[in-house]
Amino acid sequence: MTLAGVLTEDATMTLTIAGEVAQGPFVRRAAILDLTRGATEAQTDQRRHNLTNMVFRSADAGTAVVWAYLMLTSNAGGSPTVITTGFCTFTLQHAEGEWRIAKLFVGMDNAV
Repeated sequence: MTLAGVLTEDATMTLTIAGEVAQGPFVRRAAILDLTRGATEAQTDQRRHNLTNMVFRSADAGTAVVWAYLMLTSNAGGSPTVITTGFCTFTLQHAEGEWRIAKLFVGMDNAV
């Protein structure tokens, strides 16, 4: 499933780098997709966002909050390398039989 398929239409995304440099919020699915497309097109390597240690912080029938650690890797030079680490928080909404991301916060430990 693509990023477009997991975001609500009115999703928001905010990023920070080392707790200091804030980007966003990017409001609505289209703005988030434009940001990620631009970033992806500028990259010369293949990157993977590895999420680990996911924890449900709260949940009810319609919403859930999930925390996870992030490890961003790159295959530049033919060998996988860690570019940055950090964490993500996701606020999910349940609608039409599916869970989708309504709010995403990404905190990176360093600039990439």
